[in-house]
Amino acid sequence: MNQHRVLINQDRRKFLRASAWGAAATTVAGMGMSRLAVAETSEPARLPTRPAGVKVLMPQDRVPLSFIIDDSTCLVNMGHFCTPQFATAFPGRAEYQKPWKSWPREIPDNFVRQFGEWCSDHGVKGKYSIVPNPACVGWMDRELPGWSHADLQSSLKLVRELMLPNWDIHPEMITHTRVIDLKTGRPMEKINAATMENSYPQEKKSVDELAAYLAYALRILKNCDLPCEGITTPGGFGNSMKSELPIAVDQAVRDVYGVELPHYFKYVHFGDESTEPKLEHLRGVGTEDVRLTVNVPAGTGDWFGGWQGDSLSEPDRYCNATATSGRMVELIERRQPAVMLCHWPGMYSNGSEEGFRSFQRVVESLASRFADDTIWMKVSEIARYWAAKQLTEISRAGNRLTLNAPFATERYTLQIEGGAGPVCIQQGSERMMLREAPQRSSLDAGTWIADEQKLVACFDLPKGTSEVLLEATS
Repeated sequence: MNQHRVLINQDRRKFLRASAWGAAATTVAGMGMSRLAVAETSEPARLPTRPAGVKVLMPQDRVPLSFIIDDSTCLVNMGHFCTPQFATAFPGRAEYQKPWKSWPREIPDNFVRQFGEWCSDHGVKGKYSIVPNPACVGWMDRELPGWSHADLQSSLKLVRELMLPNWDIHPEMITHTRVIDLKTGRPMEKINAATMENSYPQEKKSVDELAAYLAYALRILKNCDLPCEGITTPGGFGNSMKSELPIAVDQAVRDVYGVELPHYFKYVHFGDESTEPKLEHLRGVGTEDVRLTVNVPAGTGDWFGGWQGDSLSEPDRYCNATATSGRMVELIERRQPAVMLCHWPGMYSNGSEEGFRSFQRVVESLASRFADDTIWMKVSEIARYWAAKQLTEISRAGNRLTLNAPFATERYTLQIEGGAGPVCIQQGSERMMLREAPQRSSLDAGTWIADEQKLVACFDLPKGTSEVLLEATS
C-alpha cells in the first residue's frame, strides 16, 4: 500500500478461543515464556562445526524458488477497501487519492481457482496470506458482510483444498489496516498512523503484548481450519520491536498451533545482501530441544500490478523472456534462494489479470533455462531446510558420517570429498540403500552421484541420530 510501500522501503525491503473474540488478550498465559528481555537472547548461539570435506548443499543441489503473495484473503479486494482507510490516516498522500470506488470490491474465487490450478500444473509454491478481518470488512471465522455465509465458506474451502498443498497460509495481522483493541474486538477509536497496523506499535510493548496480537490473528485462522506455521507482517508492523518480533512469533505460533519451527516474512533483501534465511532467537543448540524462529526474506520488490492492482507490471525486472537478466536470474546464478514478492490485487489487476499473465511469463521463462537447477518450495520448507542445514551436527569416522538432526527435512543434500558409493542411510535398525543417479539433474531424495573428487548424496533427513555409510553393501 503506499503506506505499505513507504514503510517497506524503510524496513521490509531493507532498501526499499475457543473464540478469537477477546480470548487473545490473555492467550500468552501459559506460553512457557514470560516477558523475555532482548538481552537474554543477544548472545549468538554457536552453530555446529562440520568435518573437513563435508558440506551441506541446497536441496537436490538446486536453488530454492518461492512466491510470496501479500494482501490476499477470501473474496475481499484489499486494494479497494484499504485505500480509503489509509487516506483517512494519511490525508496528505497522493497514493490514497486514487479512484478506488471504481475498482472491484471482490477478487472472485474463479480467479483463485485459475491461479491455483495453473501454479499447481507448473510446480509453483510459496506463501498466501489470509487476512483474518480484511480491512475491517468482516471476520473469516464468522461473517463477511456483503457476501453470504455460503460464499465465505466456499471460499475458505477452496483455499483449504486447492492452495494448502503448495502454499503456506499466513495471517497478515488482523486487519492490515486498523489496529484492533483485543479487549473489545473493535478498531481503535482514533484513525492515524499510530492506530494503523502498518506502523504498529509506535512505542515499545512487552513481548507478551506483541505475541497476544499475533495470536489473536492466528486463532481466527485456526477457527477456519487453516494451518499456519508463520506470519507475515503488514508493511512496517513491528519496526519498533525488531529484536522482540521473532520471540513474539515463536510464542504465538507455538501456543496457537503447536508448531515446532515457526517462521515469518518481513524483510526484502536487494543488492549483494544474502537472501538466505536467518535463524533468530536460537537456543538449546546441542540439546534435544532446539528452538528458534526462522526469518525468511524475499529477494525482489513487487514489480507486478502493485498493491492496488492499478499498475502495469514490469516482469523483466524479475526475469526477461530469455532468462538471461533480471533479479531472479541474478539470485539463481549467485546460488541463493530466489523468492519473488507480489501483492494479490496486482495479480488480479482489477479484473484485467495483467499481473497474472506477466507472472506466468516469468515462471515459464525461468523454467526454460533453469528447470534442472531450481526447485519450488513453500516458505516453511525453505525455513525448515535452512534450520536443518545449519543446525545438524555432523561427525565423520572414515566412511561413516553420523548426523544428529534437531529437525527433519526433505531432500537433505550432502557433498563429501573423497567419498565413494554405494551409499546407505541408517537410523536405528532401519537401513535404506540409495540409488545411483545417472546425472546431476536426476539427483533426488534417495539417490547419490559421484565423480573422482566428491560424492553427493540426497535423502530425507529424519529427526534425531542417523548415519550415512559410504561404500556400503546391502
